[in-house]
Amino acid sequence: MGALALPRDIMLAEDDSDDVEIFDLGLKGLEFPYLLRHAENGDVLFIMLKDKIPYILFLDIHMPCKDGIACIVEIRKNRDYDKMPVIMYTSEISKKIIEEAYRSGANLYLAKTNTIADLTDKLRKIFSIDWDNYLHFPPHSQFMVD
Repeated sequence: MGALALPRDIMLAEDDSDDVEIFDLGLKGLEFPYLLRHAENGDVLFIMLKDKIPYILFLDIHMPCKDGIACIVEIRKNRDYDKMPVIMYTSEISKKIIEEAYRSGANLYLAKTNTIADLTDKLRKIFSIDWDNYLHFPPHSQFMVD
């Protein structure tokens, strides 16, 4: 009998509680153990990051206090977070914002989906990346998760 896998520590910085619930439902479809921690804005995010760095961070762009672009810029300035993958998770699909997220050091860009099944499929792709052994910075053409 194999050892039980430790839950993956996943953080979601998102100010919309409905989107947090949908994200959690999308994760449940992956059928691996996880702990979802939630920061409702950018200021709370940095308080939580000081406490514990997650396995992976999903970061909304439009949040009060400090938006997602400001957060990714601050994260990439701090060497303590060098190995933390940051996935932008947002309904924002303007090319200008996507480009800004890419240049600011986000690892991937995940647009919010219309169905939980679609979200689960996209999350499956993200979690199939071996984040423990390398930090994935794809070419610009592969930045958005399809």
